[in-house]
Amino acid sequence: MEESLTEAPDPMSNDNIPALGVKDINMLLETERSESISSLSKDDDSTLQNPVTHGSSTDDHKSYSGLAEGMCKSTCLHFSDGKSRIDYILVYRKSSSQSEKREIFERNIRAEGLHMEKEASLTNSDVIFLKVHAPWDVLCRYAELMNIRMPFRRKFFYMHRRHKFMSRMEKRINRFRDWFPGKSVKFNRDALPDLKENESFTAPFSQSRIHHFIIHNKDTFFNNATRSRIVHHILQWVKYEEGQHKMGLNRLINNSSYEAAFPLHEGSYHGRNPIRTHGAENHRHLLYECWAWWGVWYKYQPLDLIRRYFGEMIGLYFAWLGWYTGMLFPAALVGLLVFLYGVFTLEQCQVSNEICQASDIIMCPICDQYCPYLRLSDSCIYAKVTHLFDNGATVFFAVFMAVWATVFLEFWKRRRAVLAYDWDLVDWEEEEDEIRPQFEVKYSKKERANPISGKPEPYQAFSDKYSRLIVSTSGIFFMILVVIAAVSGIVIYRVITVSTFAAFGWALIRNNSQVATTGTAVCINFCVIMLLNVLYEKVALLLTNLEQPRTESEWENSFTLKMFLFQFVNLNSSTFYIAFFLGRFTGRPGAYLRFINRWKLEECHPSGCLIDLCMQMGIIMVLKQTWNNFVELGYPLIQNWWTQRRLRREHGQNAKSSFPQWERDYNLQPMNAYGLFDEYLEMILQFGFTTIFVAAFPLAPLLALLNNVIEIRLDAYKFVTQWRRPLPSQAKDIGIWYGILEGIGILSVITNAFVIAVTSDFIPRLVYAYKYGPCAGQGRAGQGCLMGYVNASLSIFLVSDFENRSEPRTNGSELFGEAVKYCRYRDYREPPDSAEPYAYTLQFWHVLAARLAFIIVFEHMVFAIKTLIAYLIPDLPKDLRDRMRREKYLIQEMMYEAELERLQKEKNEKMKKNRAHYNEWP
Repeated sequence: MEESLTEAPDPMSNDNIPALGVKDINMLLETERSESISSLSKDDDSTLQNPVTHGSSTDDHKSYSGLAEGMCKSTCLHFSDGKSRIDYILVYRKSSSQSEKREIFERNIRAEGLHMEKEASLTNSDVIFLKVHAPWDVLCRYAELMNIRMPFRRKFFYMHRRHKFMSRMEKRINRFRDWFPGKSVKFNRDALPDLKENESFTAPFSQSRIHHFIIHNKDTFFNNATRSRIVHHILQWVKYEEGQHKMGLNRLINNSSYEAAFPLHEGSYHGRNPIRTHGAENHRHLLYECWAWWGVWYKYQPLDLIRRYFGEMIGLYFAWLGWYTGMLFPAALVGLLVFLYGVFTLEQCQVSNEICQASDIIMCPICDQYCPYLRLSDSCIYAKVTHLFDNGATVFFAVFMAVWATVFLEFWKRRRAVLAYDWDLVDWEEEEDEIRPQFEVKYSKKERANPISGKPEPYQAFSDKYSRLIVSTSGIFFMILVVIAAVSGIVIYRVITVSTFAAFGWALIRNNSQVATTGTAVCINFCVIMLLNVLYEKVALLLTNLEQPRTESEWENSFTLKMFLFQFVNLNSSTFYIAFFLGRFTGRPGAYLRFINRWKLEECHPSGCLIDLCMQMGIIMVLKQTWNNFVELGYPLIQNWWTQRRLRREHGQNAKSSFPQWERDYNLQPMNAYGLFDEYLEMILQFGFTTIFVAAFPLAPLLALLNNVIEIRLDAYKFVTQWRRPLPSQAKDIGIWYGILEGIGILSVITNAFVIAVTSDFIPRLVYAYKYGPCAGQGRAGQGCLMGYVNASLSIFLVSDFENRSEPRTNGSELFGEAVKYCRYRDYREPPDSAEPYAYTLQFWHVLAARLAFIIVFEHMVFAIKTLIAYLIPDLPKDLRDRMRREKYLIQEMMYEAELERLQKEKNEKMKKNRAHYNEWP
């Protein structure tokens, strides 16, 4: 679901290309030099249709001076002079009480060399916008300090030697692709020529070697995202009071000195003309048309453009989401095939056929007093539905999904490595995080030298740190107990309502009392989940702040882990109960186990417990994803609609079109305070649903795939149209979420082994076929070998042995013509007239031993396959490793040759000066 865009080459001049000492490199460079003479600049945005908005060079503004004067108030992204680009916006209120800190802060901003311009809001005179611009010399100075990598030479690649067989296969595949009209799912780069930019060698920017870098236009050499990141970095180190740690924009926002801070969007996302005929007016418009618009849901994602506009961190999120969605295609296909296999083999299923024909088998009531006796054939429909999910392909699908999870993670590491190389993140190291203000205030009295910087900083004692950690861990376990208590409440509800629905006046509900109980319990459980989610966020914040993490990254990791644990336990606790506890500890008729010695524990349906697990997963998954999608898009849409309605009422219908860009962005919703946390959490929980109980619900990957196709465009639409532009941030990977994904992958192997062995009837059927059925001792286990399985899996109970509080109110004569003397129940126990009535039979112990053996064999086999696959798949593709090594070699050659050329040029100039001086000597 993603596509990294390859863009057109930069123009290259002879002044910018020092000669290399390697002959073949010279030939390649000369060839590329001739091919790229007429190409567009990599950093020059003047190719966009709105030069007033994006072309920041002096010539552009002279050409469009008249237009700029007329449109600057509504669309211009520059100061009032029409030349200085706005790199950052700070918003404050004149009525704020922090004016002194703000004045000192702004004075220090000017001392850093940044330019500022203030402008009052058109809708609220109390709101002031502070526009910040970074001139060329400031950008260069801080780009060098921040080790920002900039292009200095166009990349060129050599062709790998291919085997003839691979070449023939590639030609055939390309010929097959040509059959499809227009390759509609491919990203159409030809229709968007302004996306074409070349890949270049990059190096950390250095002012002393500035002549090595490709600089065609100083105004566009640093793109908008880089300029905003540099300005934000400067603002984080500017002081607002005298003191060692009295600095940083974040602290001023926390104490309400400033109300908001954000980079500007590059104009409107709506164009006045079609993009196919007139081109994109700005990169935001381009992102909307080729990515965020719902009509391109089947297209690939323009990851390079996303990264260029929103930064590497957001680019990596959408790359991961696209990769996960793409990998769901084979999982959804196999899951659908497993389901269809159950559909096509339904008529041949011996077990379901026997259940449907067992009209003479009377089942014991499933609840006290109100539940009647039932014929086994009454559960025919449920037996057939169960076969759709619990069939011969279930074990294969469980193994497949365990392997799929490993392949997904291993190939994501390779994909991430390719993106890190393409986005110049291979050698990027995350800067040391700034100390959190709360940590600084709490521990300012005790300081210790930082082992990296050597500067004194607040220090948290070992005893204080771990005592807080113990209290926080205790809080986590307490909240888990709250979830268990909520699940116990749902269990009690199920136990009570089974009898209520059994005595219901409506025959449809009375005859399907257990299904009605399960359905309503799942819906109530969903409501409890959503209510507890609100509580969990507050508790996670409280516990994380109680720990007093030192840096922002430590705070984010701690908060992320707590929220995931809370949400995961909250979402899956009922599912674990249904999968592994429902019907397992109910006892037997005449000796039921009861909750607090009052309520009889719930039994499984005569056709098994798997149907309850399928209903739980299906309803929770659909409702959860639908609700999340509604909240994610609905909340910002409603908020922005209400704001626009208020502005139209106060300033007229066309008020928005007359507002400057900073006013429009300010009226949008800010990005979530936790960044991408909610987006990642939603997908990680979905990944858990897709893998952990997938053996019981093969359609889970298909539902996840359908949701994610919508999720990608929904998130894209939200980022482009409904949110303020987030600060572009760098990142090399998805952080702590990768470790969580690995943990879910391991847990999924264990849970699927238990689902197949304990929840489904796969093992009991296998034991009967090989040991007790008509094919016993013959070494085969087909459908014909299961004849008589239903009768063998049901035990006999004498009705007169019922407890007084369990005995049904009717004796069954109204249904069967005579009073019921014996009834059947699901278990392996001796009949009432045996030497040991109701004792476990030998078949029970055989089934139990087979279940334990299957769990051990399944887990070891799958873990061995996962380990082997992880070992065989390298984290770095071989061709990428070769390209990186070759690039390192070429960069050394280029820098060496360029330095020699510079020294030779200086020597020649010096000789010319000396010669001229000698000629002038009298």
